[in-house]
Amino acid sequence: RHHLPLQAWIDSINKANKMALLAWAKETGISLVQINGQRRYGGPPPGWVGDPPPAGTEVFIGKLPQDIYENTLIPLFQSAGKLYEFRLMMTFSGLNRGFAYAKYSNRRSAKEAIAALNNFEVREGCAITVCKSTDKCELSVDGLATSVSRQEVEAMLRQVTEGVLKVTLYTSPCQKRAQLAVLKYSSHRAAAMAKKTLTEGNVRLGGRDVRVDWLNPDLKQKLQSCKEKPSFSQVQGGKCLGVPTQAPLSPVLRNALDRLNTLCWRQYLGTPVFLTKCVQADPSGWLWFWCQVVIPGCPVPFSGFTWVWQNGPGRSGHEEAKAAAALRVLQMLGES
Repeated sequence: RHHLPLQAWIDSINKANKMALLAWAKETGISLVQINGQRRYGGPPPGWVGDPPPAGTEVFIGKLPQDIYENTLIPLFQSAGKLYEFRLMMTFSGLNRGFAYAKYSNRRSAKEAIAALNNFEVREGCAITVCKSTDKCELSVDGLATSVSRQEVEAMLRQVTEGVLKVTLYTSPCQKRAQLAVLKYSSHRAAAMAKKTLTEGNVRLGGRDVRVDWLNPDLKQKLQSCKEKPSFSQVQGGKCLGVPTQAPLSPVLRNALDRLNTLCWRQYLGTPVFLTKCVQADPSGWLWFWCQVVIPGCPVPFSGFTWVWQNGPGRSGHEEAKAAAALRVLQMLGES
């Protein structure tokens, strides 16, 4: 665990290459914009006139060394043709995630990039993958606990990903006593970012590890022949069980959650998702919680245990546990 303030710690990682990138951007006048876990050039580039390029002009770039940046990659991919847009996926520490997308002004340049740069060694022993970018918009999430409802899955996804349109639950065809969810996103870009977030964030639902992948066409056809699992309210005979109304959090506790959300927003880390489970209840009113905070831009989740006070009737303690976890994360990041 580091004890530097967050920004100082980020700046210390891969410092030489970051400085080289800044010098290159200043020399060339190229503007790079980072938002939602990716850094983008163009879209459109300076001087572009007319509509965006048609479908089939984007290539996927994989197996990138994580310490390589646009000062190396953009000139390399510009050698194949005029770039309309270049997107490098980033971690919160400033390293890249190992993949990027390059969109060209026409299909011919995209084909030439694939022919010339697939298996190209960007440095000795580091051959990259370059192939046509496909517009896949659906993911499969296998291994969900049978107790997890569609509403719970959708609520969690909306906290850690963007662009989710539909969640469908099926009995898993590959695992016993498990569910498989099909997630439909608004675009390939949104689905790709969601896949990366869910894979690297070690997100757990119902206390189980899950496997996230692109929805295989064969699996999709097999699932379409099955019936969608009924929602929890349908299982209960069409009656939705009531949830007790909770009193609002105190200003101190709400402040911790707001501060962590603001920090993550400013650092482009994504929205934190809190997973809490009460593992022990003391007769005096204290509750012992296991907590995990998953921040999409952070390579590992923050986990631990905490005691919270069951503050009055109608309170489950989960909101207090979230606030306590938020305070702990802020302390670990030097922001307390």
